[in-house]
Amino acid sequence: MNLSVHQKKEKTFKILVLGDVGTGKTSFIRQYVSQKFFINYKATIGSDFAIKDLDWDENLRIKLQLWDIAGQERFSCMTRVYYRGAVGAFVVFDVSRAATFEGVEKWKEDLDSKLLLPTGEPIPAILLCNKCDQSSIIKKGKIEKLCHDLGFVSCHETSAKDNVGIDEAIKVLISKILQTEESLLTTLSGVHVPIQEEPKKNSTNCCACHLPRSKKET
Repeated sequence: MNLSVHQKKEKTFKILVLGDVGTGKTSFIRQYVSQKFFINYKATIGSDFAIKDLDWDENLRIKLQLWDIAGQERFSCMTRVYYRGAVGAFVVFDVSRAATFEGVEKWKEDLDSKLLLPTGEPIPAILLCNKCDQSSIIKKGKIEKLCHDLGFVSCHETSAKDNVGIDEAIKVLISKILQTEESLLTTLSGVHVPIQEEPKKNSTNCCACHLPRSKKET
């Protein structure tokens, strides 16, 4: 029996959108959330976010928080605060600007050094080859190698201007987040904590036994 809308399970996912200045992060988010594109945007100061409600399937409704993180160097010291609580990320570069491609490694390493899953693994991240409506000066093989070497889930060509590849990239990341969440639940539920028996009434031991406290989730 299908659940009605008000009975659907709900999840909130915080997703980061990272990359150098001018790579189209704000346009990417705006196109996905509002189906709007503007040629000129002011550079994001610090961070900003937009929310999109998504009916994932007949039983699950997802509230996406897409966080637009400023690409300016002066805000790099604040990324740990902005990253907190995120479960997935996009790292964006502009296919027509080689310098932004070179910045991908910096962003991925910063993300992986400041935000990890409880298992110690990186959160799922996807590489976006943005502005694919323009001529790319980065060879496909070089992009694929970087994607593999840095541990991205996948890479996708996107264009906020022409609304190309955005929905697909979002769906792939959400699918990976859900898979990761399920895997974590299985892993954590498989951790065996021995149950100690209560001391016998005639025991000479006057100290009560206590189960070890579970570690507080962070």
